[in-house]
Amino acid sequence: MPEKGSKGTSGAKKGGQKYQNTFAYTHNKGSKTTKKILALPVDGLCKRCTDQILWRKQYRKYKPLTMAKKCVWCQLKKVKKAYHVICDDCAASKGVCAKCLGMEEIVEGINPKTPQEILKEEQDLERKLASMRERQRRSYLRKLSRGDIEPDQVPDVAASDDDFEYTDSEDEGSEGEGEGEE
Repeated sequence: MPEKGSKGTSGAKKGGQKYQNTFAYTHNKGSKTTKKILALPVDGLCKRCTDQILWRKQYRKYKPLTMAKKCVWCQLKKVKKAYHVICDDCAASKGVCAKCLGMEEIVEGINPKTPQEILKEEQDLERKLASMRERQRRSYLRKLSRGDIEPDQVPDVAASDDDFEYTDSEDEGSEGEGEGEE
């Protein structure tokens, strides 16, 4: 009977993936779970592990802990962050990454927005949208859902009305030209 790994080419490189992604994954931005996950801080990790955690958050692969885990060094149930293997106290005292236990430089906390800040921004966006006319509101909501603009790029209608302003400048300009010709 042939061995399992005996068939195939030895050491031959495979090409890239057959179908490239044409657009980035977008998760459900209105989800309470997503908001909670995005609000969790990423700290006490090296650059590589920080990037891995941020990738998991971006593509909705991050699963937060429901219960505290046991630290592999002090054996106490103090690990409250997902994917960490040692508690923050042990990581800080030894100066290592809390996920891979590497001695690389620890990236200072990438602290995303707190739930209060997220709530404030949502209320601000709702206030801006409420002050718009229906046509403007639908246009900006369409742009937001497509990802063309960010919520902080929605203009305050009270401040300026540049994109949708109707002016009679064309009519005024034609009248002025007519007077000069007579």
